[in-house]
Amino acid sequence: MASAVDHLSEHRPVIGIRPVPWAALAWFGALLTLAYLPVLQHLVEQWSADEDFSHGFFVPPVAAFIVWQRRDQILALDYRPAWWGLGVMAWAALQGYVGMLGAELFLQRTSFLIALVGLLLVIGGTKLIRMLAFPLLLLPFMIPLPGVIYNQITFPLQLFASRVAEFNLGLIGIPVLRDGNVLELASQKLSVVEACSGIRSLLSLSFLSLVYAYFFDSKVWMRWVLLAATIPVAIIANAGRVTITGILSEINPQMAQGFFHSAEGWIIFLIALVMLGGIHALINRFFGKGPAVA
Repeated sequence: MASAVDHLSEHRPVIGIRPVPWAALAWFGALLTLAYLPVLQHLVEQWSADEDFSHGFFVPPVAAFIVWQRRDQILALDYRPAWWGLGVMAWAALQGYVGMLGAELFLQRTSFLIALVGLLLVIGGTKLIRMLAFPLLLLPFMIPLPGVIYNQITFPLQLFASRVAEFNLGLIGIPVLRDGNVLELASQKLSVVEACSGIRSLLSLSFLSLVYAYFFDSKVWMRWVLLAATIPVAIIANAGRVTITGILSEINPQMAQGFFHSAEGWIIFLIALVMLGGIHALINRFFGKGPAVA
Protein backbone atom coordinates (compact mmCIF):
# COMPACT_ATOMS: atom_id res chain seq x y z
CA MET A 1 0.00 0.00 0.00
CA ALA A 2 2.78 2.42 0.89
CA SER A 3 4.58 1.77 -2.38
CA ALA A 4 1.37 2.38 -4.32
CA VAL A 5 0.83 5.70 -2.55
CA ASP A 6 4.42 6.72 -3.23
CA HIS A 7 4.00 5.78 -6.86
CA LEU A 8 0.88 7.92 -7.18
CA SER A 9 2.51 10.87 -5.41
CA GLU A 10 5.40 10.79 -7.84
CA HIS A 11 3.02 11.30 -10.77
CA ARG A 12 0.72 13.78 -9.05
CA PRO A 13 1.20 17.32 -10.47
CA VAL A 14 2.33 20.02 -8.09
CA ILE A 15 -0.62 22.37 -7.63
CA GLY A 16 0.14 26.09 -7.66
CA ILE A 17 3.48 25.89 -9.47
CA ARG A 18 3.39 26.72 -13.15
CA PRO A 19 6.25 26.15 -15.57
CA VAL A 20 8.26 29.12 -16.75
CA PRO A 21 6.73 30.44 -19.99
CA TRP A 22 10.03 30.43 -21.86
CA ALA A 23 8.43 30.58 -25.29
CA ALA A 24 6.36 33.65 -24.42
CA LEU A 25 9.33 35.33 -22.75
CA ALA A 26 11.56 34.72 -25.77
CA TRP A 27 8.92 35.80 -28.30
CA PHE A 28 7.79 39.00 -26.60
CA GLY A 29 11.33 39.81 -25.48
CA ALA A 30 12.47 39.63 -29.09
CA LEU A 31 9.58 41.83 -30.22
CA LEU A 32 10.38 44.39 -27.50
CA THR A 33 14.05 44.48 -28.47
CA LEU A 34 13.16 44.83 -32.16
CA ALA A 35 10.75 47.69 -31.42
CA TYR A 36 13.43 49.59 -29.46
CA LEU A 37 16.39 48.55 -31.60
CA PRO A 38 17.21 52.08 -32.93
CA VAL A 39 17.00 53.49 -29.39
CA LEU A 40 19.25 50.75 -27.98
CA GLN A 41 21.76 51.12 -30.82
CA HIS A 42 22.09 54.86 -30.19
CA LEU A 43 22.46 54.16 -26.47
CA VAL A 44 25.38 51.79 -27.07
CA GLU A 45 27.00 54.35 -29.38
CA GLN A 46 26.83 56.94 -26.61
CA TRP A 47 28.48 54.51 -24.18
CA SER A 48 31.36 54.22 -26.64
CA ALA A 49 31.69 57.95 -27.29
CA ASP A 50 30.99 59.44 -23.84
CA GLU A 51 33.39 58.38 -21.08
CA ASP A 52 30.99 59.67 -18.43
CA PHE A 53 28.68 56.76 -19.26
CA SER A 54 31.12 54.09 -20.40
CA HIS A 55 30.12 52.04 -17.36
CA GLY A 56 26.85 51.37 -19.21
CA PHE A 57 28.52 48.42 -20.93
CA PHE A 58 28.76 46.64 -17.57
CA VAL A 59 25.21 47.26 -16.34
CA PRO A 60 23.27 44.69 -18.44
CA PRO A 61 25.80 41.84 -17.89
CA VAL A 62 25.87 42.43 -14.12
CA ALA A 63 22.07 42.55 -13.95
CA ALA A 64 21.86 39.36 -16.06
CA PHE A 65 24.37 37.61 -13.78
CA ILE A 66 22.29 38.46 -10.70
CA VAL A 67 19.20 37.08 -12.44
CA TRP A 68 21.13 33.89 -13.25
CA GLN A 69 22.15 33.60 -9.59
CA ARG A 70 18.48 33.66 -8.61
CA ARG A 71 17.42 31.15 -11.23
CA ASP A 72 16.33 28.52 -8.70
CA GLN A 73 14.02 30.94 -6.90
CA ILE A 74 12.70 32.22 -10.24
CA LEU A 75 11.97 28.71 -11.48
CA ALA A 76 10.11 27.91 -8.25
CA LEU A 77 7.76 30.88 -8.54
CA ASP A 78 4.02 30.53 -9.09
CA TYR A 79 3.52 32.55 -12.25
CA ARG A 80 0.25 34.45 -12.23
CA PRO A 81 0.01 37.08 -14.99
CA ALA A 82 -0.86 40.61 -13.89
CA TRP A 83 -2.85 41.94 -16.79
CA TRP A 84 -2.59 45.52 -15.59
CA GLY A 85 0.96 45.21 -16.95
CA LEU A 86 -0.64 45.92 -20.34
CA GLY A 87 -1.43 49.40 -19.04
CA VAL A 88 2.23 49.81 -18.04
CA MET A 89 3.28 48.82 -21.56
CA ALA A 90 0.77 51.26 -23.05
CA TRP A 91 2.24 54.02 -20.90
CA ALA A 92 5.73 53.04 -22.12
CA ALA A 93 4.59 53.21 -25.73
CA LEU A 94 3.02 56.65 -25.18
CA GLN A 95 6.14 57.94 -23.43
CA GLY A 96 8.36 56.60 -26.20
CA TYR A 97 6.19 58.27 -28.83
CA VAL A 98 6.29 61.62 -27.00
CA GLY A 99 10.05 61.26 -26.62
CA MET A 100 10.39 60.61 -30.34
CA LEU A 101 8.28 63.66 -31.23
CA GLY A 102 10.29 65.87 -28.89
CA ALA A 103 13.66 64.28 -29.76
CA GLU A 104 14.10 63.54 -26.04
CA LEU A 105 16.38 60.52 -25.74
CA PHE A 106 15.88 60.07 -22.00
CA LEU A 107 12.13 59.56 -22.43
CA GLN A 108 12.68 57.06 -25.23
CA ARG A 109 15.29 55.07 -23.33
CA THR A 110 13.41 54.93 -20.04
CA SER A 111 10.28 53.88 -21.92
CA PHE A 112 12.16 50.70 -22.85
CA LEU A 113 12.69 49.90 -19.15
CA ILE A 114 9.02 50.65 -18.39
CA ALA A 115 7.94 48.38 -21.25
CA LEU A 116 10.24 45.65 -19.90
CA VAL A 117 8.59 45.88 -16.47
CA GLY A 118 5.17 45.75 -18.09
CA LEU A 119 6.15 42.67 -20.10
CA LEU A 120 7.41 40.89 -16.98
CA LEU A 121 4.16 41.73 -15.20
CA VAL A 122 2.07 40.25 -17.99
CA ILE A 123 4.22 37.13 -18.21
CA GLY A 124 5.06 36.43 -14.58
CA GLY A 125 3.10 38.79 -12.36
CA THR A 126 4.12 40.81 -9.32
CA LYS A 127 6.03 37.92 -7.73
CA LEU A 128 8.45 37.89 -10.64
CA ILE A 129 8.90 41.67 -10.40
CA ARG A 130 9.69 41.42 -6.69
CA MET A 131 12.22 38.70 -7.39
CA LEU A 132 13.88 40.80 -10.11
CA ALA A 133 13.56 44.13 -8.29
CA PHE A 134 17.28 44.63 -7.65
CA PRO A 135 18.60 43.82 -11.15
CA LEU A 136 15.82 45.97 -12.61
CA LEU A 137 16.92 48.78 -10.28
CA LEU A 138 20.44 48.58 -11.73
CA LEU A 139 19.31 49.07 -15.34
CA PRO A 140 18.59 52.85 -15.08
CA PHE A 141 22.31 53.37 -14.40
CA MET A 142 23.01 52.56 -18.05
CA ILE A 143 20.87 55.48 -19.26
CA PRO A 144 22.56 58.91 -19.45
CA LEU A 145 20.91 61.71 -17.53
CA PRO A 146 18.92 64.37 -19.41
CA GLY A 147 21.04 67.33 -20.48
CA VAL A 148 19.15 69.76 -18.23
CA ILE A 149 19.72 67.67 -15.09
CA TYR A 150 23.28 66.79 -16.13
CA ASN A 151 24.24 70.46 -16.44
CA GLN A 152 22.57 71.33 -13.17
CA ILE A 153 24.74 68.74 -11.41
CA THR A 154 28.07 69.23 -13.15
CA PHE A 155 28.45 73.01 -12.85
CA PRO A 156 28.16 73.16 -9.03
CA LEU A 157 30.59 70.24 -8.83
CA GLN A 158 33.04 72.12 -11.06
CA LEU A 159 32.86 75.19 -8.83
CA PHE A 160 33.24 73.15 -5.65
CA ALA A 161 36.28 71.27 -6.96
CA SER A 162 37.81 74.59 -8.05
CA ARG A 163 37.29 76.17 -4.63
CA VAL A 164 38.75 73.19 -2.77
CA ALA A 165 41.76 73.07 -5.10
CA GLU A 166 42.32 76.81 -4.65
CA PHE A 167 42.26 76.43 -0.87
CA ASN A 168 44.56 73.37 -0.86
CA LEU A 169 47.08 74.89 -3.27
CA GLY A 170 47.22 78.08 -1.28
CA LEU A 171 47.65 76.05 1.89
CA ILE A 172 50.84 74.42 0.58
CA GLY A 173 52.22 77.69 -0.75
CA ILE A 174 51.36 77.47 -4.46
CA PRO A 175 49.98 80.83 -5.67
CA VAL A 176 46.70 80.46 -7.51
CA LEU A 177 43.95 82.77 -8.73
CA ARG A 178 40.49 81.32 -9.29
CA ASP A 179 37.98 82.73 -11.74
CA GLY A 180 34.88 80.54 -11.58
CA ASN A 181 36.03 77.08 -12.61
CA VAL A 182 39.39 78.29 -13.99
CA LEU A 183 42.53 78.11 -11.86
CA GLU A 184 45.32 80.41 -12.98
CA LEU A 185 48.72 79.16 -11.83
CA ALA A 186 52.17 80.49 -12.49
CA SER A 187 52.78 77.80 -15.11
CA GLN A 188 49.41 77.66 -16.88
CA LYS A 189 45.65 77.94 -16.60
CA LEU A 190 43.69 74.90 -15.49
CA SER A 191 40.02 74.65 -16.44
CA VAL A 192 37.87 72.31 -14.37
CA VAL A 193 35.66 71.16 -17.25
CA GLU A 194 32.64 68.85 -17.10
CA ALA A 195 34.82 65.73 -17.39
CA CYS A 196 36.71 66.88 -14.27
CA SER A 197 33.59 67.80 -12.30
CA GLY A 198 33.35 64.39 -10.65
CA ILE A 199 30.10 63.38 -12.32
CA ARG A 200 31.86 60.50 -14.07
CA SER A 201 33.13 58.97 -10.84
CA LEU A 202 29.83 59.75 -9.10
CA LEU A 203 27.75 57.80 -11.63
CA SER A 204 30.18 54.89 -11.83
CA LEU A 205 30.63 54.73 -8.05
CA SER A 206 26.87 54.78 -7.51
CA PHE A 207 26.47 51.71 -9.69
CA LEU A 208 29.46 49.95 -8.17
CA SER A 209 28.34 50.71 -4.61
CA LEU A 210 25.06 48.85 -5.14
CA VAL A 211 26.79 45.91 -6.80
CA TYR A 212 29.49 45.80 -4.10
CA ALA A 213 26.93 45.83 -1.28
CA TYR A 214 24.88 43.11 -3.01
CA PHE A 215 27.77 40.69 -3.34
CA PHE A 216 29.59 41.43 -0.08
CA ASP A 217 26.86 42.20 2.44
CA SER A 218 23.49 40.59 3.06
CA LYS A 219 21.97 43.66 4.72
CA VAL A 220 19.64 45.32 2.23
CA TRP A 221 19.90 48.72 3.96
CA MET A 222 23.67 48.66 3.42
CA ARG A 223 23.11 49.12 -0.31
CA TRP A 224 21.33 52.43 0.25
CA VAL A 225 23.86 53.60 2.85
CA LEU A 226 26.79 52.97 0.49
CA LEU A 227 24.85 54.54 -2.37
CA ALA A 228 24.43 57.72 -0.29
CA ALA A 229 28.10 57.56 0.71
CA THR A 230 29.21 57.72 -2.92
CA ILE A 231 28.18 61.38 -3.13
CA PRO A 232 30.71 62.78 -0.61
CA VAL A 233 33.32 60.20 -1.61
CA ALA A 234 33.16 61.15 -5.31
CA ILE A 235 33.17 64.88 -4.54
CA ILE A 236 36.13 64.65 -2.13
CA ALA A 237 38.10 62.36 -4.44
CA ASN A 238 37.57 64.63 -7.43
CA ALA A 239 38.54 67.76 -5.48
CA GLY A 240 41.73 65.92 -4.52
CA ARG A 241 42.32 65.10 -8.18
CA VAL A 242 42.09 68.77 -9.19
CA THR A 243 44.47 69.68 -6.37
CA ILE A 244 47.00 67.04 -7.43
CA THR A 245 46.71 68.22 -11.04
CA GLY A 246 47.60 71.74 -9.90
CA ILE A 247 50.62 70.47 -7.97
CA LEU A 248 51.86 68.38 -10.90
CA SER A 249 51.42 71.26 -13.31
CA GLU A 250 53.81 73.31 -11.20
CA ILE A 251 56.37 70.51 -11.37
CA ASN A 252 55.88 69.85 -15.08
CA PRO A 253 52.99 71.33 -17.11
CA GLN A 254 52.94 68.23 -19.35
CA MET A 255 51.93 66.09 -16.35
CA ALA A 256 48.59 67.94 -16.14
CA GLN A 257 47.37 66.65 -19.49
CA GLY A 258 47.34 63.65 -21.78
CA PHE A 259 48.30 60.24 -20.43
CA PHE A 260 49.35 61.50 -17.01
CA HIS A 261 46.02 63.23 -16.48
CA SER A 262 44.06 60.11 -17.52
CA ALA A 263 46.20 57.85 -15.34
CA GLU A 264 45.69 60.21 -12.44
CA GLY A 265 41.93 59.94 -12.91
CA TRP A 266 42.04 56.14 -12.74
CA ILE A 267 44.21 56.22 -9.61
CA ILE A 268 41.84 58.64 -7.90
CA PHE A 269 38.90 56.43 -8.88
CA LEU A 270 40.58 53.41 -7.30
CA ILE A 271 41.23 55.45 -4.17
CA ALA A 272 37.53 56.34 -4.11
CA LEU A 273 36.69 52.63 -4.28
CA VAL A 274 39.02 51.98 -1.35
CA MET A 275 37.33 54.80 0.58
CA LEU A 276 33.95 53.20 -0.12
CA GLY A 277 35.24 49.86 1.16
CA GLY A 278 36.58 51.59 4.25
CA ILE A 279 33.18 53.14 4.95
CA HIS A 280 31.60 49.71 4.59
CA ALA A 281 34.07 48.18 7.06
CA LEU A 282 33.56 51.06 9.50
CA ILE A 283 29.78 50.69 9.42
CA ASN A 284 30.03 46.94 9.98
CA ARG A 285 32.36 47.50 12.89
CA PHE A 286 29.68 49.47 14.75
CA PHE A 287 26.52 47.81 13.49
CA GLY A 288 27.63 44.22 13.08
CA LYS A 289 28.84 42.42 9.99
CA GLY A 290 26.26 40.62 7.93
CA PRO A 291 27.14 37.38 6.14
CA ALA A 292 28.21 37.70 2.54
CA VAL A 293 25.61 36.90 -0.07
CA ALA A 294 26.34 33.63 -1.84
